[in-house]
Amino acid sequence: MTTTPRLVDLFEHGLDAPICLTWELTYACNLACAHCLSSSGRRDPRELSTEECKAVIDELEAMQVFYVNIGGGEPTVRSDFWELLDYATAHRVGVKFSTNGVRITPETARRLAANDYVDVQISLDGATPEVNDAVRGPGSYEIALRALRNLADAGMKNAKLSVVCTRHNIPQLDEFKKIADAHGAQLRLTRLRPSGRGADVWDELHPTAEQQRRLYEWLLEHGENVLTGDSFFHLSAYGQSLPGLNLCGAGRVVCLIDPVGDVYACPFTIHERFRAGNVREPGGFTEVWRESELFRDLRRPQNGGACASCSFYDTCKGGCMAAKFFTGLPLDGPDPECVQGHGEELLARRPADRSGIPRPSVDHSRRGPVPVRLGRRPDPELPPVSECAESPLAGLRLP
Repeated sequence: MTTTPRLVDLFEHGLDAPICLTWELTYACNLACAHCLSSSGRRDPRELSTEECKAVIDELEAMQVFYVNIGGGEPTVRSDFWELLDYATAHRVGVKFSTNGVRITPETARRLAANDYVDVQISLDGATPEVNDAVRGPGSYEIALRALRNLADAGMKNAKLSVVCTRHNIPQLDEFKKIADAHGAQLRLTRLRPSGRGADVWDELHPTAEQQRRLYEWLLEHGENVLTGDSFFHLSAYGQSLPGLNLCGAGRVVCLIDPVGDVYACPFTIHERFRAGNVREPGGFTEVWRESELFRDLRRPQNGGACASCSFYDTCKGGCMAAKFFTGLPLDGPDPECVQGHGEELLARRPADRSGIPRPSVDHSRRGPVPVRLGRRPDPELPPVSECAESPLAGLRLP
């Protein structure tokens, strides 16, 4: 008797094309969020050109990738962002992009609302200015709310309010839901990972064990109306699986293309250990996705390691690879936020000076916030910028 394999089992062995491809178009950003997963701020002069980006989009179309998650940095500060968005949707590659909202003017909102192949996520990490701006920077709350209002006024039906869960905003879950509902948007919650600058603040910002339980119960209650991007599959070890695949899709169904074309196993593993190749290499992205030895290794059956004997392993799959790596825990061990407490035991054994814990391979952080005023479009005819440029919008002319 033959049995039909579960969809999730097929995903664990990898697919011919990623389901969820994240593409960071630029490291430039007008904000300096404390937990930025890509340590963004300054533009990298090596970032892919317009034509190189279009070539990647051509590959995605040929691979039949349904949509791409665009991020950064702040993707809308690239002078060719709208050109690339239009090119992607014209080539049947849908675009979901994350933004802090700085460029979502009424005019832009109307343009986005008119395109059925575009989805917009506005980032907000506090339901009040006090909580949000402490992490994302002064004025960022008002920027995000203004963007939500502009999208709502333009008739955007599928906007998202994207929240990274921290110990300071877990008590505000109901308020986030109200903000989203008031603007006709859908709430999306994601997990705080110790990636990028998040590695420096994870110990003080990640939710407590009690808050993890509260989040789990809240998601069970609201799960059908709240997106998570499968961020919290480790919480399923409380007993009931949350909506989603409930597995680590790194190199199997997800990956990241960074601004200079490097391909990593997932958006939270920007480290040489998880670099699979570069889209500028012969064979492009397709070759990296299908032939990379790193991705082949990630797609092989996993034995569970130290977690194999745990009765909850089939539910949580050992948790998040990136969370373990950047907190210095073994990849075949428990998640640092393991709901059974096994991660806490290992975290307590780390050296006080955190020596030996991996650091992100790239850092485009800058010193101090740079104000951005809305108005004229950037001038595309600008000379190359130097690699050490401190402006987050280097190479762009903002009013």
